[in-house]
Amino acid sequence: DQYAGQTGPCSGCGRTVTVPGPSGATAFAGPAQPAKRSATPIVVIVLVVLLALAVPCSGILIALLLPAVQAAREAARRAQCTNNLKQIAVAMHNYHDTYKCFPPASITDETGTPRYSWRVAILPFVEQAPLFDRWNHNEPWDSPNNMRIGQTAIPTYRCPSDGAAESLEPNYVMITGQEAVGLLPNEVTRFRDITDGTSNTIMIVEVVDSGIQWSEPRDLSLDQLLPQIGAPGGISSRHPGGVNAAFCDGSVMFLSEDMDPETLRALLTRAGGERAGF
Repeated sequence: DQYAGQTGPCSGCGRTVTVPGPSGATAFAGPAQPAKRSATPIVVIVLVVLLALAVPCSGILIALLLPAVQAAREAARRAQCTNNLKQIAVAMHNYHDTYKCFPPASITDETGTPRYSWRVAILPFVEQAPLFDRWNHNEPWDSPNNMRIGQTAIPTYRCPSDGAAESLEPNYVMITGQEAVGLLPNEVTRFRDITDGTSNTIMIVEVVDSGIQWSEPRDLSLDQLLPQIGAPGGISSRHPGGVNAAFCDGSVMFLSEDMDPETLRALLTRAGGERAGF
């Protein structure tokens, strides 16, 4: 009985045999195997812990990355604004090559009725020749026919940092007045008239909330644009820290909002004899 249920070699033939147990007893099956535990609860617990850690961490990561993403987007918009001004400056130069002068800031008829703006005049040079061909130069800018044309948005005239490109309000204006490049209605400026130097004279500046329509022959006078960058109704933009400006030599520069007012005035005049020093 003490060997009942055990397995071992037969002493006679060497074969493996199992000693029968007592009557009614079952054979010895060896030590009981522990029951296997399911891994599912452990996996669920691990996932819950990871999610609990990931949710606040993702919020922190978003908070850290968001300023960088916004800065990158603004840098792209500012670059596009610079490109717009560069296209306009090149268009002004091409206009000068064709007509031997820059376009007047505004064109009127013999009675002084405004007909169209410099932005209309350079349409053929900013890949908008079909619009220019449809413009009726013998009618006021706000005649029914010309107003229909003026309802077409020109993305080149809009800074992407100032909202939708479909807006009819331009962000780029010419400086007008006897001391500026824009002069008075129907008066033109030539390269030889810019005695301060083309690289020291601003031709086009950024402005937000001007209330001007792109086809409207209206800009801002030298006095309206002073005394400093960022002043309401004057030179301003949605870019942090300053504005873009196109110079008469075709270059585009970013002007800091901390620029000295006297330096700014020197850059806005074409023949003042000042030293820009910026």
